[in-house]
Amino acid sequence: MNIEQHPLEPFLPENAQVLMLGSFPPQRKRWSMEFYYPNWNNDMWRITGLIFFGDKEHFVDKQQKRFDRERLVSFLRQKGIALFDTATAVRRLQDNASDKYLEVVQPTDVSALLRRLPVCRAVVTTGEKATDTLCTLFGIEAPKVGDFGEFVFDGRPMRLYRMPSSSRAYPLALEKKAAVYRLMYQDLQML
Repeated sequence: MNIEQHPLEPFLPENAQVLMLGSFPPQRKRWSMEFYYPNWNNDMWRITGLIFFGDKEHFVDKQQKRFDRERLVSFLRQKGIALFDTATAVRRLQDNASDKYLEVVQPTDVSALLRRLPVCRAVVTTGEKATDTLCTLFGIEAPKVGDFGEFVFDGRPMRLYRMPSSSRAYPLALEKKAAVYRLMYQDLQML
């Protein structure tokens, strides 16, 4: 089976207080834009629009049936949200976007990312595979979905927030997912 290398560079604004980590991007045929959470059927940017703007379509370009990358990048830089994934190389065990069928060949050096983000105080995982990979890397226990755990990185107190997957395959309504993410952003005083 082919090994896929991560197709995107880490998105690391200097002011990032939060590092959000998924598992790995879907296959390119599922992309609606060249950025994170590009799958039109993934609700990350609808959740974010609902939380920060009261509009799940805020980052949506309906005519092009894609997400507005420029608007997202501007928003993420302003809010201090960094993005990457917990794997830099994977094998797809089936021809789909499911994390369940991803084999992590090379985990991301998350420590190196955090060292590039001096004001980061929280890591957010957006699904089970991402959480499991990160917890293995740091030797920490996974919090329950919607909760956080604390750890220390290079003398810096950090929180790990485990959020529900934004994939529609995760059986929770968009509004309920948004409510969980909203609590996290409120807790971090980003709302």
